[in-house]
Amino acid sequence: MLRKIINIDEEKCVGCGMCAEACHEGAIEMVNGKAKLVKENFCDGFGDCLPACPTGAITFEEREAPAYDEQAVKKAKENKNMEEVKHEHHEGGCPGSRLAQFSRNEDDAPVSVGKPVSRLAQWPCQIKLVPTVAPFFDKAKLLIAADCTAYAYANMHEEFMRGKTTIIGCPKLDDVDYSEKLTEIIKNNDIKSVTVVRMEVPCCGGLQRAAENALRASGKFIPWQVVTISRDGKILD
Repeated sequence: MLRKIINIDEEKCVGCGMCAEACHEGAIEMVNGKAKLVKENFCDGFGDCLPACPTGAITFEEREAPAYDEQAVKKAKENKNMEEVKHEHHEGGCPGSRLAQFSRNEDDAPVSVGKPVSRLAQWPCQIKLVPTVAPFFDKAKLLIAADCTAYAYANMHEEFMRGKTTIIGCPKLDDVDYSEKLTEIIKNNDIKSVTVVRMEVPCCGGLQRAAENALRASGKFIPWQVVTISRDGKILD
């Protein structure tokens, strides 16, 4: 059928992978260091990947292509979720609650100069408690962070919270899908960017998926990124 679909200019692609992360359907994958539209029937033509591309390598075109297969996309997402669940329970339960102890040499640890300053810019900060419309969301750089990240990553305030409106949650303990709440926040406010900071444990993927669903459902093209923190406090590539 003749329809609108994305086109990726391989010459302009620098292999950053941001479009693959922004593609909520899984139509784009990184192949030999370049972004490729590997599943044309997974591309819905909405173009969530366009604003993510820093070089303008992605454009729309109208051409013959398979129809968007929503059921196939849904099935692929379900299979991915099932794999994450299996990973959670591999070798004795969820990694999020598995015991671990980290070796810290306190003598070698850097000493903070001066008194640290809080960069929390508003209250409340829990996703479950914040209103969907508030003055602090106007023209905000929105940080959506997993609860544990502030304890795992030592420089959370300066590196991620500074200059942003921070909202936090834990999809495992809250036992709720944040998608609807986040959609209303993004849709009803002038959000300039979205940064998701999550832990490496699979259950934290619920926070990332909720943010991705919200960005798509909002109908807005907003720059966004995901940063993953390891359990011992390092930023993972």
